[in-house]
Amino acid sequence: MKIKILTAIGLIAGWMFAACDDTTDSIGTSLTDTSDLLDVATATFDVSSRSMIVDSVLSRNTTGYLGKIRDPESGNYITGDFMVQFGTLENYTLPDKDSIVSLDDAGDVIADSCHIRLFYTSYYGDSLATMNLTAHEMSEPMSEDKKYYSNFDPQKEGFVAGNGLKVNKTYTLADLTVSDEDRADVSSYTPNIEINLNGEYTDSEGNKYNNYGTYIMRKFYENPSNFKNSYNFIHNVCPGFYFKVNDGLGSMAYVTVSQLNVYFRYKADSTFVGTSTFSGTEEVLQTTNIVNDDDALAVLAADNSCTYLKTPSGIFTVLDLPVDEVKKGHENDTLNTAKLTLTRINNDYQGDYSLDVPSTLLMIPLDSLYTFFENENVVDYERSFIASYDTQSSYNSYIFNNISSLITYMYNNKQAGLSNPNWLAENKNWNKVVIVPVTVTMNSSGQIVKVVHDMSLTSTRLVGGSESQNGNIKLNVVYSKFRH
Repeated sequence: MKIKILTAIGLIAGWMFAACDDTTDSIGTSLTDTSDLLDVATATFDVSSRSMIVDSVLSRNTTGYLGKIRDPESGNYITGDFMVQFGTLENYTLPDKDSIVSLDDAGDVIADSCHIRLFYTSYYGDSLATMNLTAHEMSEPMSEDKKYYSNFDPQKEGFVAGNGLKVNKTYTLADLTVSDEDRADVSSYTPNIEINLNGEYTDSEGNKYNNYGTYIMRKFYENPSNFKNSYNFIHNVCPGFYFKVNDGLGSMAYVTVSQLNVYFRYKADSTFVGTSTFSGTEEVLQTTNIVNDDDALAVLAADNSCTYLKTPSGIFTVLDLPVDEVKKGHENDTLNTAKLTLTRINNDYQGDYSLDVPSTLLMIPLDSLYTFFENENVVDYERSFIASYDTQSSYNSYIFNNISSLITYMYNNKQAGLSNPNWLAENKNWNKVVIVPVTVTMNSSGQIVKVVHDMSLTSTRLVGGSESQNGNIKLNVVYSKFRH
C-alpha cells in the first residue's frame, strides 16, 4: 500500500508541473485502481506582499564593489567601498637574502617597486567616468570570527589609523594608458585599477622604507615565520587595505581578484626579476561597505502598487502565505504541491544604464533572514527555496514550483504553538517569508554548496502590493486523499 501511495503522489506532482491547466475531474480514478481510489482537489489563493527596506546585508563575498553610481530608476545614489586582506601561500619564502641584487646605498635589501592591482571582470556604468579613490592601510586586521554587514565602515570603526599609508588614485575603468589592441585581447589582459605604493613608507614603529614593498621584504628576512600562513601575515605584517571612493560618479567595478605585488631583482645563474604576489582570496576576509540614499529607498518602499527588489542592500519583498486558508477544510489531506509565481513588471527606465534583473531569488521564513546567511545555510527545498529568472522565457517571472513543505511546516508549527495563549503575539511572522536576491555556487555535481547575498547592482518591480494594478500573486495548490 505504501508503494502505491507514493507512486500516486509522485504522479500527481508530475501532472501539476506538466499540465496545470488540464481538468482534474477523473485524475483520481486514472491514477489508481478500484481498491485505492484517490480524491484530488485544486485551489488558488491570493498572496499579499509588501516591500521591506533592508539597511544592510551580510557582506562576506569574493567580489569587492568599488565606485559610485546613480540608479536611473529611483535617483538613489549607491556607493561601494571595500576592504581586502591579502593571503600568502603556506610556508611562503623569498630567495636567499644574499642573492638579492636590489640593494640601497647601505647594502640593505629593497624592492624595486610595489603596487596593488584590483582586477575586475565586469562593471556597471560608464567605463570612461573619472573616479577617485584612496587606498588606506588598515591599522589592525578585522576579526575572522565576526560577522560584518554592508553598513560596517572600517574607517569610522577605527580600523584605519590616521597616520597609516594613504595613496590617492584617479582612474577610469577603461585604462587609456593601455592600447585598444591590448585591452581587446581578453586572453592576456584583464582590466584592473593599479595603485602604486612606491612612495616613502613609515611603519607603526616609526621605521622608514623607500616603498611599501621594501617593508614587506625586510619583514620577511627579519622573521620568516610571519609569512608561513595567511593568519601570521595578516596579523604581523599586512592587516589589509580599505579602498574608499572620494569623488566621481558613473561606474561601479566588480573586483574579483586583488593582488599586492612586490618586484625585486635576484641572482642565480644570472640576474632575474622576481615577483612576490599576495592575493585577496576566499580564504581571507573581504567586505564591502554599501551606502544608499535612504530617502530614495523610502519613496520606493512606500509605493504599494507593486513591490521592489533592489540590491546590493536596499529593498526585499515580504509575502504573507495564506497558510490557514490553504489548510482550512483540508486538515487531514495531503498537500502535494503549492506553486507560487512572482511576475516582474518591466522597469519604466529603458536605457543603456538600466540595472540588471536579479537572476536568482531565495525564499526563506522572514525570521530566518539573518541567521540563514550567518550560519552559511544552503537551500534544502523544505524551508528554503530558490527560483531563477529565465531570460529566454516569455513568462517574465520567477516560479517557485513547490513550497508545500514550508506551508505544512508553518501550519503544524502554529497548531503546536497555540497551546501557549501568547504564541500568536510572540510569533507575528509565523506565516511570512522574505524574497532575497542571491548568488548561488554549485559544485561539479550541480549541488548547491554556497548561497550569499547578491551584492551586484540589480533592480526589479514585482506584481503585488496592497494597491496592485496588475492583479495579485497567486498560489496554486493540489490536495489529495484516499477514499474510505
